[in-house]
Amino acid sequence: MIPSDADLPVRTPEVPGAETFSDAAGAVARLRELYDIAVDFLTRSFNENVVGERPDTRFRAFYPELRLTTTTFAHNDTRLSFGHVAEPGTYSTTITRPDLFEGYLTQQIDLLIQNHDQPVTVGVSTTAMPVHFAVRGEINVPQDGAIRYALRDVFDVPDLAQMNDDIVNGIGFRYPDGSAPLAPFTAPRIDYSLARLQHYTATAPEHFQNHVMFTNYQFYVQEFEAFARAMLADPDSGYTGFVAPGCDEITDPQAPLPMPEKLPQMPTYHLKRPGNAGITLVNIGVGPSNAKTATDHIAVLRPHAWLMVGHCAGLRNSQRLGDFVLAHGYLREDKVLDDDLPVWVPIPALAEIQIALETAVAGETALEGYELKRLMRTGTVASLDNRNWELREHTGPVQRLSQSRAIALDMESATIAANGFRFRVPYGTLLCVSDKPLHGELKLPGMASDFYKTQVARHLMIGIRAMEHLREMPLERIHSRKLRSFEETAFL
Repeated sequence: MIPSDADLPVRTPEVPGAETFSDAAGAVARLRELYDIAVDFLTRSFNENVVGERPDTRFRAFYPELRLTTTTFAHNDTRLSFGHVAEPGTYSTTITRPDLFEGYLTQQIDLLIQNHDQPVTVGVSTTAMPVHFAVRGEINVPQDGAIRYALRDVFDVPDLAQMNDDIVNGIGFRYPDGSAPLAPFTAPRIDYSLARLQHYTATAPEHFQNHVMFTNYQFYVQEFEAFARAMLADPDSGYTGFVAPGCDEITDPQAPLPMPEKLPQMPTYHLKRPGNAGITLVNIGVGPSNAKTATDHIAVLRPHAWLMVGHCAGLRNSQRLGDFVLAHGYLREDKVLDDDLPVWVPIPALAEIQIALETAVAGETALEGYELKRLMRTGTVASLDNRNWELREHTGPVQRLSQSRAIALDMESATIAANGFRFRVPYGTLLCVSDKPLHGELKLPGMASDFYKTQVARHLMIGIRAMEHLREMPLERIHSRKLRSFEETAFL
């Protein structure tokens, strides 16, 4: 008789015991060691048992874990929004891909040790690592029916119950042993998003930079590539490579850029700089669903800032096609985040982002102060879930837009800002007016003036200059305390 899953003995790898570390580098090195042991064990076991009858044992490995225990209410530097826990207790987090997150982990662990004058403990968690995340696409994991036994009978597979946003949503998440979370995401949640990023963008997570721009118009991609090639031709630019969907990277500004035969849903391009200090551009296309999907997954990479740089409908008669809109507030009628972040939650403008964007607009247009008002307005941006809202009865929507003082309308900006707020990622929005539906200027062929075409070409450069300005800003200034709630994780 074939033994049931519960009857199968479980084989696990041999791992070092839990150990305390007073230096971040040592802690991260042990995290890498434990992670590599788990991945190697699962990958080898999978390769040896994917063909043939079901083995008579289960194979299981666990994510590494980082743990901090503090017994004092010692006062920390409250100017920082991260790097410390609020009260005595035990805090932990499961860790994945310490190779990818080495710089982030080192920084966050070092702050913990300094701020609390306590060592951290590194060991093996009780959270099993799914075999799909261990092999990371290097091996094709067959679906049920493709091998002679059910994969889940022998290996751990992804469990949706472990892949949620309870921590960032403030649901009161605790690990099974009662410890509070140190980081905003668990290891399975991060692994899930890393796999989704590869799928949606056709680029590996390693290529993503810390400054991310989203757009809803292909023209920006062409401009971004032209800018990237110019930067690669300048030895003093600091940029080192350009990556397109398919993960081909060029360092020669004249080199051809291979593209996949079929582009992914959200083509993504990376202008790289050492320390991931470059710029990533994601063409999310149209709609709040895509905006939420992209930000849901990019958030696990803990970028330093993300901006929406796209097209919008201008709602004021004084606006012209090609004018800029700097969002200071958002009217959220996109619907996709209502269950995670109620619409009554205000999404504040972040001063550091706003200043960077306005400074970039002034620099690119050679206008400043009162003169800048000729081509840029600040105010509320409304995001709807219906692209053809103009075809419905107008009284209700137009009245709400007027009452909100909205100056522009799109389908993505409020989603990106709200998810930035939810995930504690600094956010901002600078849009370019492409039509004026309330004033008879619909988005139709042939309506683009020379002024509009010139402004669109400038628009991307403004976003890039704003990101470069933010790059020079200390991290503690960008990550505002506005984004932190009553009980926050120590990690960014």
